[in-house]
Amino acid sequence: MPSYRVTMAVGALRAAPDTVLPAARAAALEVAVLEASDLQVVRGEARIVVRFTADDRDVANQIAAHVASATGATADVTGWRLTERVGGRWE
Repeated sequence: MPSYRVTMAVGALRAAPDTVLPAARAAALEVAVLEASDLQVVRGEARIVVRFTADDRDVANQIAAHVASATGATADVTGWRLTERVGGRWE
């Protein structure tokens, strides 16, 4: 089964800081097999990355949209992007 990841840019918080990543993880677990999650700061921007498996890109896109929407309850998700693991890189 292919691996996908949704990378979300996060702005203002709507809840306690320690609830944002767990909310993203929980949303993914509701609908997919969660592989990993991480909080990163890239060029001064907070990003949440959630990696999961899905049958195909259409399903993965629905999962990513669900995760971004659910994360939006705890923080302002200013944008998100879905990528697929192809060989040794993310496309």
